[in-house]
Amino acid sequence: MTTDTDIIIKRESLGSHERYVTHVDGYEAVLTFTDIAGNKRVTDHTGVPRALGGRGIGTRLVERAVEDARRDGKTIIPSCWFVRQQIERNVDWQDVVS
Repeated sequence: MTTDTDIIIKRESLGSHERYVTHVDGYEAVLTFTDIAGNKRVTDHTGVPRALGGRGIGTRLVERAVEDARRDGKTIIPSCWFVRQQIERNVDWQDVVS
């Protein structure tokens, strides 16, 4: 079983979309997003297989999205309910919300 410290999140371009992806114990977890005008980044989907549930992997994907948004000078429009929920729960991340 992969531990939290073993999780590697990669950023991949999919044409006009991008995603963060990690592979854990044979499963793939993703967070997809699109950059739009006005230095905004729309996060539109987070997918974590049930087998990986409760391990904080989705939260790690959101954390990476927040870190990259800050670094890239973007704000996040969380159209994905999971991203919105995680940002609401973490006051340190709320500065990146559009």
